[in-house]
Amino acid sequence: MSAHRTPLVTPVLVAGCIVIVVSFAIRASFGVFQIPIAEEFNWPRAEFSLAIAIQNLFWGIGQPIFGALAERIGDRKAIILGALTYAAGLVLSSFAVSPLAHQFYETLVGFGIAGTGFGVILAVVGRASSDENRSMSLAIATAAGSAGQVFGAPLAEWLLSFMSWQNVFLLFAAAVLASLAALPMMRSPAPASRSELEDSLGQILGKAFRDPSYTLIFLGFFSCGYQLAFITAHFPALVTEMCGAIDPSGTLASLGVTSTSALGAVSISLIGLANIGGTLLAGFLGNRFSKKYLLAGIYFGRTLAAALFIALPITPTSVLIFSVAMGALWLATVPLTSGLVAHIYGLRYMGTLYGIVFFSHQLGAFLGVWLGGRLYDIYGDYTAVWWVGVGVGAFSAIVHLPVKEIPLGSRAVRALG
Repeated sequence: MSAHRTPLVTPVLVAGCIVIVVSFAIRASFGVFQIPIAEEFNWPRAEFSLAIAIQNLFWGIGQPIFGALAERIGDRKAIILGALTYAAGLVLSSFAVSPLAHQFYETLVGFGIAGTGFGVILAVVGRASSDENRSMSLAIATAAGSAGQVFGAPLAEWLLSFMSWQNVFLLFAAAVLASLAALPMMRSPAPASRSELEDSLGQILGKAFRDPSYTLIFLGFFSCGYQLAFITAHFPALVTEMCGAIDPSGTLASLGVTSTSALGAVSISLIGLANIGGTLLAGFLGNRFSKKYLLAGIYFGRTLAAALFIALPITPTSVLIFSVAMGALWLATVPLTSGLVAHIYGLRYMGTLYGIVFFSHQLGAFLGVWLGGRLYDIYGDYTAVWWVGVGVGAFSAIVHLPVKEIPLGSRAVRALG
């Protein structure tokens, strides 16, 4: 192991965190725009929900594409391309006046998030980390996304108080481009060991696709996307409508929160704040315990928290408790899942392999966001789609248990032995 891979905090990690903070702060804010955009154009809730759902789907489609681009043309060039696409989508969306236009331009935003998000950043951070620090480095980069979420939704809510949503989108586009100033620190390390370089991308993909464990990881990541995207896109509106204007306990006033609309934005921020600690803890534990069992435990915890929240009366207090509980488990799956992929299949094509797994995450995200808006328009609330999320969460808790947490090469050696 070369000396430059030894430190936990490296310039590559710092640069990656800066890009992810900005990217995810903006991505986490889209739920705040649900009501303003729907009210301005008098659209059904499903229209803008579909736009966000398409954004999540194309984030998933773009993730393996940008992962492969980073491995071919370089990480920094792929990130620049992603940032330009992200900014273009936001600028065009600011001029959109029809549901179809919003939905079309969100494809660009989705591709932009893919180019500035976990797939590319975690792959380069993983390669820049030593074996003993990799899980924690991935957790720090993932926690940076949560740090963005802490201020993204409240920032959008604050900006909307004195400017139009169109101008907020333009400001966010400028912020994405400004984050590129961190890229000179991102000097890409060697892609992998010599043994990993002996395999082509096609060979590695073939081995992964034939491995049942890869399929189980792929399927298990579906519920993560469903739950996170649904909550990000719809939770502010759910809180606003289900809590109503009555706050008998005085919880809102004691926090300096003036309305249930603001509480919705605060809840997203609180989820992000709690997730910083949860994600770092997951990275710490991932270096010491089985990643598949940690993942199963996280999905079980999410399922339990979601079931209790929707089954009990929804109040400002329950919103805050749920936000902390779900936040502690929010992105804790990401360093463990990406670390599991790297551990089993190697670092050379980690970006592409994790990108494919992440596509399952974004299929779930698409369904969660779109179904949330669709069932809301049919039933007038989010109860049905929430219980679907409880069910898929339980499925993910179970499906990780049979995963073989052994590198493919070691399995072959054991079989010959």
